[in-house]
This record gives sequence, C-alpha cells and structure tokens, in this order.
Amino acid sequence: MLFGLLAFIVSTAAMAELKIGYVNAARLLEEAPQAELATKRLKQEFAPREEALVATQKQISDAEEKLRKEADIMSEGQRRTAERDLMQQKRDARRIQDEFRDDLNFRRNEELGKLQGLVKQIIEAVGKDEKFDLILFEGIAFANDKVDITDKILQRLTAEAKNTGAAGGQK
Repeated sequence: MLFGLLAFIVSTAAMAELKIGYVNAARLLEEAPQAELATKRLKQEFAPREEALVATQKQISDAEEKLRKEADIMSEGQRRTAERDLMQQKRDARRIQDEFRDDLNFRRNEELGKLQGLVKQIIEAVGKDEKFDLILFEGIAFANDKVDITDKILQRLTAEAKNTGAAGGQK
C-alpha cells in the first residue's frame, strides 16, 4: 500500500511539481504548548492521589519495621493478627495503586486524543492555506528536512494556545 502510494507520487511528480510536507509527531507532542499544559493538568489532577499513595507506602513500611522489631515480644495471636493486617494493607495499597495507574493512563489518553485532534485540524489548515498536495504525519521512516513542516505546525499550535488563553484550545 505504502509502496504503491510512493510509486504514484514519484510518477505523478515526474508529470507535475508536487508540494509535499512532513510533520514530526514525536516533536509536536514534546514541544506543543498544549502538550505541556495537558501534562500540568494531569500532574495537578493526580498529585493528591499520588501523595496519598506515597504516604500509604510509608505507613506500610513503618508497620513492617515495627512488626520485625516487636515480633519476638508479641504473642503468637498478636503476631498473626499484625501480619494479617499488614497483608491486607498491602493488598489495599496495590489495588489503589492499580486504580491510580489505570485512571492516570485513561486521562493521559484522553488528553493525547484531544491534542491529536487539534494537531490534525492544524495540519489540515496548513495544508489548505499553503496548498500542499500531501502532508505525511505518522509512520515515516525518513523525511528530508526540505519537506519538514513541523515548525509551521508548532507555530500554529502556539498561536492557537495564545488565542484560546490558558485553556490551550482543550477543554
């Protein structure tokens, strides 16, 4: 499929001059102001839960240390109860950590989807405004710097972020 497209482009290029552009997706995701804003939003949204997880891990660690130190002076029943409580705390912490990770991944994917939608709109606008015949975005093994229009897309994303204020074009 890709080879057929490239063969078509090459044969068509021989007949007429094509205007082709390439956008570096990884660079956009690193440098776009909307990506930075999304990262800040996620950190802000998940910081309290992350802090609670760290505190829970510290409590478990302290409880383990206390059990190690006091195991010799505890009765068999007390030691078993303390070990059971500790195991339950660890299970709960793992469950909460898994939920945290799942929620964070879900939200990260949401934010990425919003950014990808905006990037697609900007690429299409640049393509129409500057009369490109073809703009390649993902799955490119090599692109010459002559066809790299990532800077143009970043400029439009930056302008979009400024025009929409702190929302960064994403709600």
